[in-house]
Amino acid sequence: MNATTARGALLAALACVLVGGSFTANSLLGHYPYAGGQFLRYGLAFLLLVPLAGRGSAARLRALGAGSWLRLALLAAVGMVGFNLAVLAAERTAEPAVPGVLVGCAPVAVAVLLPLLEGRRPRRTVLYGASFVALGAFAVQGWGRTDGAGLAFSAGALAGEVGFAVLAVPVLRPLGPRLLSATVCGCAALESAAAGLLADGAGWLRRPDAVEAGALLWQAVVVTVVGFVCWYIGMQRIGAERATLFSGLIPVAAACTAPLAGTGSYGTAQAVGSALVCAGVAVGSGAVPRSGRGRRGGAGQRVPVPVPPAAERSLEKL
Repeated sequence: MNATTARGALLAALACVLVGGSFTANSLLGHYPYAGGQFLRYGLAFLLLVPLAGRGSAARLRALGAGSWLRLALLAAVGMVGFNLAVLAAERTAEPAVPGVLVGCAPVAVAVLLPLLEGRRPRRTVLYGASFVALGAFAVQGWGRTDGAGLAFSAGALAGEVGFAVLAVPVLRPLGPRLLSATVCGCAALESAAAGLLADGAGWLRRPDAVEAGALLWQAVVVTVVGFVCWYIGMQRIGAERATLFSGLIPVAAACTAPLAGTGSYGTAQAVGSALVCAGVAVGSGAVPRSGRGRRGGAGQRVPVPVPPAAERSLEKL
């Protein structure tokens, strides 16, 4: 793993750890209007991200076609607003572990779906790593009580998590991580406002109290601004398939922080699941090199020796 890949992996891991550690903040917003909270979170994140988007941002946005704008709107609706709504709806009739386990299958879905959309075969190492991550997420969270509606909304949360990665791939290169994060946050804020007006009418937004304001501020600044930028930089450097492996760290981070907040415990199952997740991430991301390739040659094989650039230019002149 070279320096660029290592930095991308660390940034993707940091983003997922921030999301996992934000579950405590989510619990403090149980009585705040859902759409209004999403509007404040993404609206504030948009205002903070716009100055960071860099020069030429307006020109890059104008160069986007109608298909790219539709993709950005879907990314915000499915991967952000829809994902959060699906998790909230699932937890009304299912224990939180149920959507958590299904969302933990996102690395497997992305490892299969993205290569098929690009017309290539899935990578075996990524599939193996994604399977370990999914098993680890299940071990960390277990399986709780649910019904048909809880399963359906949990599947919707899985679709949102997959869409958050897959839909971003074609627009990440022309926009870059910072401008992409700012744009989708702006779209999500508008979509949340529209959903709030349609569902709750005039009561869709109210002034938060001190605790709710602190939770919303944490979600907007740390989880969204820092987390989204780190996530998309990591995805840009290591690819969506490998970056999504790190989503298995979300339940691990939640399990590790639960005892600190007094909302859970960390036992043997969580430790075993955390080990499986870490093993899957290591294998699928390439942190564990495969033996017999690149370093040593077998009998009768020659090991390629890298040629310095200066010597290569000298050879070209001969």
